[in-house]
Amino acid sequence: MDAFWLSLVMIFIAELGDKTQLVALTLATCYNTGVVLWGIFWATLAIHVFSAGIGWFIGGRLPVEWIKFVAGIAFVAFGFWTLRGDHLDEEDESCKTGIHPFWLVFTTFFMAELGDKTMLSTITLASTKPFLPVWLGSTVGMVISDGLAIIVGKMLHAKLPEKAIKIGASLIFFVFGVYSMYEGGASFGIAIWLVSAFVIAVTGFLFLRKPSLTDRKQDFSA
Repeated sequence: MDAFWLSLVMIFIAELGDKTQLVALTLATCYNTGVVLWGIFWATLAIHVFSAGIGWFIGGRLPVEWIKFVAGIAFVAFGFWTLRGDHLDEEDESCKTGIHPFWLVFTTFFMAELGDKTMLSTITLASTKPFLPVWLGSTVGMVISDGLAIIVGKMLHAKLPEKAIKIGASLIFFVFGVYSMYEGGASFGIAIWLVSAFVIAVTGFLFLRKPSLTDRKQDFSA
């Protein structure tokens, strides 16, 4: 698949149910939809130029087989991350005022995207694909995903089927991840595959485990 379309599709999927999508939905309840999407577009364009650049830099200096193999593990981890889902803090849920809505959306979305799943997905894609198509494709995919969520959410005046979206998106990540692992690691020994399986199992446990009573108290106090 062409790098542009692959990036568009994968980032579109990664954004489903993601925290930044929830931020977009929240901001759209406060401000004009066009202003929100315009701010999201420029914030995404800015953050993904760094993401794609990092991936391109890494990809040019490491063996292709290992890049594909590790990228596959990363996509499986993103599947667990998607399955777990995100939530908004009280600070994210409020409508802040005092600056122009465009700059508010741009700043809020840019900060929310730092270290987020879609940013890491873009880095992973750019490690094996050309820089420019990944940059533009990931940006367009993210804007489309957020735009559809905002429009459908406003039309239905209700929450989207969050559970079904999470499961569907996570399955796509799992399939893509396993395929990438096989493509890169077909010639690897059994020991490497066992280690990678252990890493995936630990990752799945950490993402999907239920929070302990102590964790809940810390979240409540925070």
